[in-house]
Amino acid sequence: MLPVLPVEVVRLRVRRARELGLDYKTYASVRAATGHDVAAFLFSSNALRVSLLRPAMPEDRAAKLAAVDGCGRLALAVVPLTPGMVVAANPAGLDGVHAAPFALAGFAAVQTALRAALGRVPSDQVLLVGDMALERDWCAAGRLAGYVAAERYFGG
Repeated sequence: MLPVLPVEVVRLRVRRARELGLDYKTYASVRAATGHDVAAFLFSSNALRVSLLRPAMPEDRAAKLAAVDGCGRLALAVVPLTPGMVVAANPAGLDGVHAAPFALAGFAAVQTALRAALGRVPSDQVLLVGDMALERDWCAAGRLAGYVAAERYFGG
């Protein structure tokens, strides 16, 4: 049986979910699973809709990214993109961009790449927003707080 939270705690968490751009159910699930707040988001370039054919992030995604409050915004540039290309797509909305793990990399290599991208941010406080099944697998290697599909986070 889940504990019943005081109304004021629920209100604070609903407000925090809104600040992060998450629905309450997703935010509450992460809190329950990890015991921590979300300290940072880790977006794949696929989730941000940055590609060689579309070198600028769509305005709706850039606006949602800019509205995130009190939380780090990191990104992974998926090959063939470079971190510099993702920064150029939305230079004001990201706190850091790193190369994504290679698609066929082993578990240890994925773990190393994700740890480098997170820096000092505790991995169990990072929520991955991705757009491919392969990216979902990064959660286990990086020991991340969870995964949210890009469509769910940014809307259909």
